[in-house]
Amino acid sequence: MTPYHQPFTEQLEFFRAKTNLPTERWDDIREAEHDRAFIVAGAQAADLLDDLNAAVLKAIEQGTGLEAFRKDFKALVARNGWTGWTGEGSKQGVAWRTKVIYQTNLATSYAAGRYRQLTDPELRAILPYWRYRHADGVLHPRPLHVAWDGLTLPPEHEFWQAHFPPNGWGCHCSVSAASKRDYLRAVANGRGPANAPPAGATTGIDRGFAYTPGASVADELRALVDAKLPRLPAPIGAALAPDVSPQIAAQRSAAFSSWVDEVLSAGVSRNLSAVVGDIRQNELDALAAADQPAPISAEIAVEDRLLVGKKARRHEHQGDALTAEEWKSIPAALDSERRVYRDKETGRLLYVLPAPGDDRSIRLVVHVDFVSARPKRTLNLVRSAFKIDANALADRRRYDEIR
Repeated sequence: MTPYHQPFTEQLEFFRAKTNLPTERWDDIREAEHDRAFIVAGAQAADLLDDLNAAVLKAIEQGTGLEAFRKDFKALVARNGWTGWTGEGSKQGVAWRTKVIYQTNLATSYAAGRYRQLTDPELRAILPYWRYRHADGVLHPRPLHVAWDGLTLPPEHEFWQAHFPPNGWGCHCSVSAASKRDYLRAVANGRGPANAPPAGATTGIDRGFAYTPGASVADELRALVDAKLPRLPAPIGAALAPDVSPQIAAQRSAAFSSWVDEVLSAGVSRNLSAVVGDIRQNELDALAAADQPAPISAEIAVEDRLLVGKKARRHEHQGDALTAEEWKSIPAALDSERRVYRDKETGRLLYVLPAPGDDRSIRLVVHVDFVSARPKRTLNLVRSAFKIDANALADRRRYDEIR
């Protein structure tokens, strides 16, 4: 079973950041709202919640186990005069209620801590995929949880949005990091993306568990950063990006993936845009060296017209238009695998990214039109994005690689 009794820094930081929230029912708040709030259904008094929070934190910090938590629970209930709670009045009821409080908080805090570890850029550089693990030794295993065992997928895959464990009361499933070799082996063995449940499916997940513990905390940071970057001077934004981008990479990819689906579903441009990345300092230096205007801010954004407007149709006609999967790959590739070339004829920068899949002869080229003044536009926008033969970039008479 998952070693919830072995606490670690990220798990403790997640739990300590929660705010006590009085509630009447366990479903007064839903799914990702639990990332910020500590609740025990029916507990509404501030002192009672403080004591319950402290008892759970002690169980996490010290790994004292369920029986020790039950003793603490019994004492704090008596001290606070708490009555009328579900499970009160019978040995079986108390055993059930204490187990639910204890295990759910340990499992979700463990999962949130693991999520933070799995999204660490240093780990992702070595082990860029995630694998679903069903816990061995479970007395009554859920058949669907067993069926998901071994699924190995990119972190931005929609499966994780609902299926990141725990996926129910008493669920001991977990997620581990995996290498590209592990991923390719899993695909060959029928445990890759093609074998994941369809988008939106939540069968096999208990009510209230269809979310990724800890992800909303990082998603709030992503929204804040993506809103803040356009307002910051480019050098400040470029200095901020290396520290912040690794923490929001998975959320930015997931948000952009959903945005791409929405744009393609609408089929028409509505003058919307989404942030996909940020400029780095050496790229600002390269623009200056090429005597190009300095950008005002550091973000890189995509307009929906590139996916469904005239430019999209032009690229379709030329045969080098990006597929939906290729568009969705851009944020993650910009964050970790981008190469930057300077076009000697124009002085402009081109971001060159690997195409998703195993064909290394194809590259995705993202040409950004940087904003040098703010009269009408405030975003650095992708001007075009297309596929190119990797060999074409070897022409040093035309291109200089700067990063």
